[in-house]
Amino acid sequence: MIMTGIYLITAFIIAGLLFVNRKLIFNNILIIVFGVLQTVFTVYACYNYKTTVLEYFTFDSLGLLLLMTLSIITLPALLHSYLYIRRHNETPQSRAIYFAALIFLITSISAAYLANHIAVIWIFTEMTTLSASMLIYHHRNKLALEGTWKYVFICAISITFVFIGILFLSLSLQHAGSNDLSFNNLMAYKDKLNPFWLRLAFLFIFTGFTAKLGLVPMYTAGIDAKDKAPAPAGALLASVLMNLGFVGIFRFYAVVAHTSIFHWANLIIYIAATLSIFVATVYMTKVMNIWHTRINLIPSGSDWRSFLFLPVLQQNWD
Repeated sequence: MIMTGIYLITAFIIAGLLFVNRKLIFNNILIIVFGVLQTVFTVYACYNYKTTVLEYFTFDSLGLLLLMTLSIITLPALLHSYLYIRRHNETPQSRAIYFAALIFLITSISAAYLANHIAVIWIFTEMTTLSASMLIYHHRNKLALEGTWKYVFICAISITFVFIGILFLSLSLQHAGSNDLSFNNLMAYKDKLNPFWLRLAFLFIFTGFTAKLGLVPMYTAGIDAKDKAPAPAGALLASVLMNLGFVGIFRFYAVVAHTSIFHWANLIIYIAATLSIFVATVYMTKVMNIWHTRINLIPSGSDWRSFLFLPVLQQNWD
């Protein structure tokens, strides 16, 4: 219990110190401290499997699996971020904002993975939107501004959908005579949930979290975001942040699977998945000769090792 509180408080303090700090050495020390903190907290969570702490966080199988994945990605992302900032000669202010937003994002995702309450997941999901938008706008150019406002606009709509879905879920739970929206309580009252309000709740919550997961209908949120953000941040947005969308949907789906609307919920998911594949296929057909162009960049007579230098050759070609 104490370790979870220490992790959250210390991580947000580190993010705050990075935001106001302009000294490179102090900045690097704080980054290393956070990397150690993230690793220690992950190990602590694994040793306390199925334990509930601070009432709103549970170290279950899904949360631990994704938390370990996040921690494994975090360490190289921090290292790559350091190299990226140094290579691009970033200003102290730009460096401070970047690392503060990065740590804020990682901490929010970690907490959302372990949250056992739909409203707590909603809060930390909103926090990831704010921190991710700062990373997307890192380069401060026209394209970054366009990607940022699109991301914020679509995510604002999606998070509103989730909030409306939570309100409908509370109405469904009131029919059972309870107001606790934790997943354990929802599972306990699964047979008494009002089907009408539950259908609306699932529809809105599922639609809202598709912005993070990258599915139809809110899939457009991350298209420009991953491209305009710095490479290390883009890696986090394309991996662990998408896992957050999956967590939000799956934890609620686990409750719905034991109710009378189970088959209806499956139909909604099938439709979204099919449309997502269709949209992706349509976009792919518009991009012609990608492989042919890259092959032409390789000098004749080159062996397979030339493929390792395709990104460099592509950059020189451009």
